[in-house]
Amino acid sequence: MEKNNIAVGLDIGTTKICAMIGKTNDYGKMEILGIGKSKSLGVHRGVVNNITQTIQSIQQAVQDAESASGMKIEEVVVGIAGQHIRSLQHSDYITRSNSDEVIDEEDIERLCNQVHKLVMLPGEEIIHVLPQDYKVDGQAEIKEPIGMYGGRLEANFHVVVGQVASIKNIGRCVKSAGLELSGITLEPLASANAVLNQEEKEAGVALIDIGGGTTDLAIFKDGIIRHTAVIPFGGNVITEDIKEGCSIIEKQAELLKIKFGSAWPGENKDNEIVSIPGLRGREPKEITLKNLSKIIHARVVEIVEQVYLEIKNYGHEEQKKEIDRWYCFNWWWRTASAYKAIGRIYNRYGYAYWLSKRAFSGR
Repeated sequence: MEKNNIAVGLDIGTTKICAMIGKTNDYGKMEILGIGKSKSLGVHRGVVNNITQTIQSIQQAVQDAESASGMKIEEVVVGIAGQHIRSLQHSDYITRSNSDEVIDEEDIERLCNQVHKLVMLPGEEIIHVLPQDYKVDGQAEIKEPIGMYGGRLEANFHVVVGQVASIKNIGRCVKSAGLELSGITLEPLASANAVLNQEEKEAGVALIDIGGGTTDLAIFKDGIIRHTAVIPFGGNVITEDIKEGCSIIEKQAELLKIKFGSAWPGENKDNEIVSIPGLRGREPKEITLKNLSKIIHARVVEIVEQVYLEIKNYGHEEQKKEIDRWYCFNWWWRTASAYKAIGRIYNRYGYAYWLSKRAFSGR
């Protein structure tokens, strides 16, 4: 099997670490060969805070993927998120020495490399430089300038920035696990490539990936990435709310959320009760499902409104004209109660809300 057809992705998340091996088939599609997962013990809100535990979790996930695929993993592309990620818009240009020659890949690369030299805040570095549209000798709204004549090449860029220390910690964990780091990609962009097609990106779409520690956002319009963000809230904060609100331990709170959790209080009756075993022989604790759903609903509303605020701050005051629909994916958020709660919030602002089943079918 040719190695240049093989790709290995490593997702270092807050709740789990996942390694996936795939190959490009004869139709240009990615075929999954093996998946490995392990519990993430050294990551908080997308940022590594325990090197040793993270290395062990990476090794376990990689071993599982290798066993499932029968292949040896040597290098990986790592997804990055976390509350340290931010994005910005930037415009830049280059002047070509010979305008009688057509614009080629080297000109595009030179322009992108110039943006990479931007001075960031102390302790930050550029992760991605993503061209949005180009301008050649004043002619605007050009998506593909290669092959055109012109002396001045300009472009608008979406620039993704992260903290140097967080990026280096991820690199150290990967290398200490016996792997080579072949690249780093922003997780919202990877998610968008997995579940969105070109027509949706053209129409305008906001993709929301609600994970354990963070919520990732990517906005596309006219087939172009317009905005990305990482919001430092996810499913774990709901578990923490249940733990504090019901005065139980974290393990019990997580089980309650998964087995009985509802994001819509109206679904539960007042007499629906679940009994939690007491610790060290203490009396069981009774919790009404309506109170449980109220706790979950409050945090779900906060997370979704943080997403809305992020888009509003980005500048989409007339969102109905800019974004045709939202895609939200994560297995728990596919439940009917979560759909109802999130859908009502989005409809309040005039959005169409969709749950993408493709996110789970591995399209």
